Amino acid sequence: MKKLLAMAVTAAFTVSMLVGCGQSAETTDASVQETTQETETEAADEETAGTADAASEDTAERTTFTVGFDAEFPPYGYMDESGEYTGFDLELAQEVCDRNGWELVKQPIDWDSKDMELSSGAIDCIWNGFTMNGREDAYTFSVPYVDNSQVFVVAADSGITVFDDLAGKNVGVQKDSSALAALEGDAADLAATFGNLTQYSDYNTAFMDLEQGAIDALAIDVGVADYQIASRGEGFVKLSENLASEQYGIGFKLGNVELKDQVEKTLLEMADDGTFGKIAEKYGLSDSVCLGK
Repeated sequence: MKKLLAMAVTAAFTVSMLVGCGQSAETTDASVQETTQETETEAADEETAGTADAASEDTAERTTFTVGFDAEFPPYGYMDESGEYTGFDLELAQEVCDRNGWELVKQPIDWDSKDMELSSGAIDCIWNGFTMNGREDAYTFSVPYVDNSQVFVVAADSGITVFDDLAGKNVGVQKDSSALAALEGDAADLAATFGNLTQYSDYNTAFMDLEQGAIDALAIDVGVADYQIASRGEGFVKLSENLASEQYGIGFKLGNVELKDQVEKTLLEMADDGTFGKIAEKYGLSDSVCLGK
């Protein structure tokens, strides 16, 4: 009898121990799971904070601002008689840098290579008569600041006055330009009537060929056309009909909103205090700018 009673007590004690161990394991598992979740949440919060901090550091710790531009695109960007790079866009960029305490780095680029320059980080933005239309999904753009049109320039004595007169003619255009995009897009039917369409790396070379009669007409941005015509005398005219219309903006690498916002904020301040308008007037672009109007 005592033996049976001892066995019963032992069995009860064993069951009690097993139940206690099971509860302890469950409690421990729950505790570990809760701790893991807390750790993961903290890590996610730290990663988010780190991303935000990195974005704000882009402008907070910035000391230089590198602008990519076409050095053969007056009046927006070009080399003056003293050998210095200047122009409407570069003066705007200089003022933005002065107000933010940055050093402006003027980086001439091949227009064909602008995307590579931007994606590699060699430049911070493309600021040089850069058309926004049709490129909205490829860059982070500032607000538009210039209303621009594409026109044809011809020799004053060419006899070319309307688009139909361009049939069979040799026409020039800059590579990867908005004028070329128009001639390959909405105005493709017009381009099909040309005798030849020659693409140039820059408009200065194209104008030299127009002067020499190597081409009969040049498709070009109206602001550049006005500058070139004014600087070369009365030998050239614009056709009255526009090839296309567009707007210029400052193009940043897609997603670089932090830097875009800071530059845009400063540009808007310049429009409000009249600085933007004075620089536009200096380059004969008062009728073309749209910012602040």
